[in-house]
Amino acid sequence: MPEISFKDQIKRIVDLQKIDGEIHQLKVTLQEKPATLEQLKDQFEALKGRLVELEEKTKAIQVGRKEKELELKSKEEEIAKANAQLSQIKTNKEYTAKISEIEHIKADCAVVEEKILVSYDESDLVSGEIENEKEEVAREEKSYLLKKKETEDDVKVIEDRVKVLESQRQQGTDGISVEYLSRYEKLLKHKEGLAIVPVVNNSCGGCFMNVTQQKVNTIKMSDQLVECEICSRILYLEDNL
Repeated sequence: MPEISFKDQIKRIVDLQKIDGEIHQLKVTLQEKPATLEQLKDQFEALKGRLVELEEKTKAIQVGRKEKELELKSKEEEIAKANAQLSQIKTNKEYTAKISEIEHIKADCAVVEEKILVSYDESDLVSGEIENEKEEVAREEKSYLLKKKETEDDVKVIEDRVKVLESQRQQGTDGISVEYLSRYEKLLKHKEGLAIVPVVNNSCGGCFMNVTQQKVNTIKMSDQLVECEICSRILYLEDNL
């Protein structure tokens, strides 16, 4: 291929920048997509965790109630045994003491029975919360899976677009000197995908700092790459292409 003029090389670098700029933005989006998806997953898992906590709470209430029921049964057996002993007691003092013992056990039974009843109320309350939470989890699961599918589809579309652009990019480097292409690509890596920018109203199109008239005149000469003194990006004049 015959050597092309400096101006034509700059034009090709500018066209290449358009492709590279889009590739850069698409790759930034690709990096953001997994984070967004992970955030959605974390929110969904937190909701499921709340449901697990409620289910564990129900189990704990049931275990506690079972223990209280066994305790109540034990005390009722104590009462039955104490009542059986009343007929064998010989003195009033012993009889009174035994009656007092029975009354204390009955009082304990009343306390345990109250705790059992309270546990049923707690269980009903938590069961209601569980049902509500299950409905919420089901709704959120549908929403999460839908967003997950949308995100995965977006990623596929973006990846396909990047492949197309990278193919165009490979063709777009034809005719650009190795030296110019190397300088451009080095800047591209360190300047967030923006390596060559126009001078607009005597300002750099990358960092927006002032470009001297002397530097503008050098650009117009079209015989060397001119970089911004502040951000080091390659400068060009649109009217000069």
